[in-house]
Amino acid sequence: MTVERTVQAGPGGLPAPGDHALFETMEADVRLYCRKFPVVFERAKGAELYAEDGRAFLDFFCGAGALNYGHNPDHVKDRLTDYLAADGISHGLDMFTVAKREFLARMDEVLLRPRGLDHKVQFTGPTGTDAVEAALKLARKATGRRGLVAFTGGFHGMSQGSLAVTGSRRARRAGGVPAQDVTFVPYEDGPHGAFDSIDYLERLLADPSSGTDLPAAVIVEPLQMEGGVYPASAHWLRRLRELTDRHGILLIADEIQSGCGRTGTFFAFEPSGIVPDLITLSKSIGGYGLPLSLVLLRRDLDCWEPGEHTGTFRGNQLAFVAATAAWDYWERPEFHDALADSAERLREFGETVAAKVPGVTARGRGMVLGLDLGRAGGPERAERVQRYCFEHGLIVELAGRHDEVVKLLPPLVIDRAGLERGLAVVLDAVVAG
Repeated sequence: MTVERTVQAGPGGLPAPGDHALFETMEADVRLYCRKFPVVFERAKGAELYAEDGRAFLDFFCGAGALNYGHNPDHVKDRLTDYLAADGISHGLDMFTVAKREFLARMDEVLLRPRGLDHKVQFTGPTGTDAVEAALKLARKATGRRGLVAFTGGFHGMSQGSLAVTGSRRARRAGGVPAQDVTFVPYEDGPHGAFDSIDYLERLLADPSSGTDLPAAVIVEPLQMEGGVYPASAHWLRRLRELTDRHGILLIADEIQSGCGRTGTFFAFEPSGIVPDLITLSKSIGGYGLPLSLVLLRRDLDCWEPGEHTGTFRGNQLAFVAATAAWDYWERPEFHDALADSAERLREFGETVAAKVPGVTARGRGMVLGLDLGRAGGPERAERVQRYCFEHGLIVELAGRHDEVVKLLPPLVIDRAGLERGLAVVLDAVVAG
């Protein structure tokens, strides 16, 4: 069969600038974001994305949380280019390398010890779902139990094990994954309002006829992102930790999108004072948008046999270099001050929109804000807001059960002028409806 290809040729026979017909012809239909933002991006810096046709866009999407430090931060880029120029090793599986040693040393110094965490580090495959898979696998191995508890609205990845604890029926159906061995419990808050999920869990575990066996672990996002931007309260997380401790259940905190400073503290669970047994990290842990994921695990849970869980790209050396450079942010007082200031401005903006536009609810924490339009036009209006923003030079994402929530993820390092410029576009978009 002959496939007709209509690609506009530019100089040298290459596709013309701005043309995306080649993508349409050759890429699978599973692609998503290019449908929402149909331009060919060429370069990026800080909070700005630049298209091949010359247009500039403020980025309030940040690679779904993988670019918390913005695009191409200079001091991280310099560290990478120096490493490459010195012929630093680029692929190392789980072998000892200088880059990994420096990353681990800085992680212990900047992240773990200041927070009283004595967890070991397991490097998994390159994406967040790999970290979740490893955490679930280890929890089952360490406890000898199979069952898991997950929360409605939760999203943990697109591979088989991660899908099994993801609430979305659409995502599980696409992967052909039933929710076997998984008990879903309503989150603390959601589209149908607040729910005492801890008391409900307590009843399930105490009742010998509940049909729910003692699980290996409970997996929770301290701040649900894809589910619609629902932050868990510190009180609720403490109750969950107390319940899991009392029943000998492991607690897994999924910080893949909420971690690395997105909520104002490095971890979203920090304000609660709890210490999870396992913590999954990915996205911005790579420092430069480079693929890296890991599990922090309590030392006594490390029952792995050598090679029992592997992955060809679990040792991304360039990500180690970039991530090590990114730890520098967390030792800069000016970074913390600016982050707190921007987070407060984002909170104020949410209150302004909710007061100005009837039916809109604002939720968030730190540098994530969700504008819920579920009762103010629903997903159709949210899509119009996203399109308006794009047409006026701003990239934003949608979240929620039906994509009814406009999700704002500005870079943690954005300056006030850029933040205000983007927020002005969002306000105009929501008001225009």
